[in-house]
Amino acid sequence: MQVLNSFSKTRLAWLLLLLSIIFFESSALFFEHVMKLAPCVMCVYERVAMMGIGIAALIGLLAPRNGVLRWLGLAGWGFSAYRGVELAYQHVGFQFNSSPFATCDLFVQFPSWAPLNHWVPWMFEAYGDCAKVVWTFLDLSMPQWLVIIFAANLVIWAVMVIAQFLGNKR
Repeated sequence: MQVLNSFSKTRLAWLLLLLSIIFFESSALFFEHVMKLAPCVMCVYERVAMMGIGIAALIGLLAPRNGVLRWLGLAGWGFSAYRGVELAYQHVGFQFNSSPFATCDLFVQFPSWAPLNHWVPWMFEAYGDCAKVVWTFLDLSMPQWLVIIFAANLVIWAVMVIAQFLGNKR
């Protein structure tokens, strides 16, 4: 745990997290703008959760040896990964447990102080159907992969948080 504790205090650790998020966000934009797969409301919310992890990585990257910023980064990472799992799991339900009573919204709902779909419509506007499976890889749909990706983030986050407490022992 000492190694992970020390690693969490390096810029490399936070940069790797940020680069993974850039990869996943770039992939989402590739699917939308190159492969012409229409993002749905849940897809957009999942993007926001992924961006939350990216923002947390940026906070940690600022000064990883500063305990306050490192813990703010860890808190943001954990919260965003948890919300991402929730959203992706709900999205999987829309796809594979279809019900006329369980549907996603027709339009994204952002707070009035941050209407992301108006500010950056090419990234946050939804026009797809949440229940429709438009892409699979190894027999898993995109939201199923997102459950795995967000859950992996939660596991790594939990290990890093535990390392914060156990890694200082000598």
